[in-house]
Amino acid sequence: MRKLALHWWILIGMALGVGAGLLALQLGRVVVVATSPTSFVELDFPGMVLRYVAPFGDLFMNLLRMIAVPLVLFSLVAGVASLNDTAKVKRIGTRTIVLYLLTTAVAISIGLVVVNLIGPGRDLSGDFVDRLRERFQSSAQQKIASTAQVSIIQQLIDVVPKNPFEALARGEMLQVVFFALMLGIALTRLDAMRAGHAVRVFEILSDAVIEIVHLIMKIAPFGVFALIAKVVADMGQDGSVGPLFRALGWYIVSVVLALVLHAALVYTALLKFMTKMPLMRFFRGMVPAQLLAFSSSSSGATLPVTMRCAEKNVGVDEEVSGFVLPLGATINMDGTGLYQGVAAVFIANVYKHDLGFQQQLEIVLTATLASIGTAAVPGVGLVMLIIVLQQIGVDPMGIGLIMGVDRPLDMCRTVLNITGDATVATVVAAKEGMLHDPTGDDGDEERDDPGEAAP
Repeated sequence: MRKLALHWWILIGMALGVGAGLLALQLGRVVVVATSPTSFVELDFPGMVLRYVAPFGDLFMNLLRMIAVPLVLFSLVAGVASLNDTAKVKRIGTRTIVLYLLTTAVAISIGLVVVNLIGPGRDLSGDFVDRLRERFQSSAQQKIASTAQVSIIQQLIDVVPKNPFEALARGEMLQVVFFALMLGIALTRLDAMRAGHAVRVFEILSDAVIEIVHLIMKIAPFGVFALIAKVVADMGQDGSVGPLFRALGWYIVSVVLALVLHAALVYTALLKFMTKMPLMRFFRGMVPAQLLAFSSSSSGATLPVTMRCAEKNVGVDEEVSGFVLPLGATINMDGTGLYQGVAAVFIANVYKHDLGFQQQLEIVLTATLASIGTAAVPGVGLVMLIIVLQQIGVDPMGIGLIMGVDRPLDMCRTVLNITGDATVATVVAAKEGMLHDPTGDDGDEERDDPGEAAP
């Protein structure tokens, strides 16, 4: 009997997590009488999920974050150095960055078209908006305060680390990427005999980290179960999920529809016309990474799995994936940029603030630049949204309107982020002649990685 593939186990874990979270919400707080009417125990089922189940999800996330920075450093240095040609590095780097910026700008534009056609927020009553703003005022103020020192220009300056070891310790991914690129380029300029030993060390370390990924993925279904159960139980504790989703339903539809359209139109067009990659093979091969991205809401934590899927299932050469995907996890945020565009127009609609063409163009430019500096962690898109709102003259306190539904949308846009990374990596690999067919004698097993992923 054939063992289930990894993505099926993750789907099972996700479904069970949703079920566990909903069951805990349904049970709520239950008073259980013990030995006498005066002796009783109150069972808080949502609280129990957060207290006893959620830590397993946090442990799983910590394992992924533990290897994210070393993987970026080792794989990027090895990938750049193994190209052994600064002209090739420049060519691949230029293609990668141009594609990342273009797809992000197109994603934001698609989001703006969709949100303008649907027009969410135009019909919300002032009283309801005031209640939502009051409810999330403190959280919104905290987010706004966190952007007080944020500047896009300063973010670009901070790409260069003052101390690369401090950047590694703090997990400043963009700074780690810059240092790794510089180190890899420097190795290509050294004598081949001397540089070869160092490159080999980085390649071995990169392979070792990938083996750690294999071990971590054995518990992925359990980690996904805990993550999803935590999200469901946490969101629904105050009973606000229904009213919020009803009130903000068209906003949610706008975001999700725009995400789907971008993937269906842009990514499939890139794959169809710029590669010979069968669409089903690509999307089927990326399912494990997409499911993990949905569960974790972190493209940075998902990076090891994204690289594994791109190499083993899609056929992207390690030299390309080691260069393009770590870079994408830090500067390519199609889903985040798209979400910022939709959210900005939605908040403007609620406040009856008409946005002209120039202001919507500012949204595209600002959200594209802001997405480059967006950290690959859950919830940070809200911080960058504040910059966009300030740029177009909309009250940033409006983020309080969408904070209640931000987490599920964050999960959706993270899926688009990592799918965009993999799409660009596939296109670049195809253009460089470094995209191979992963199928073969053991192709089915390699593509699905079924057995070793089974719990």
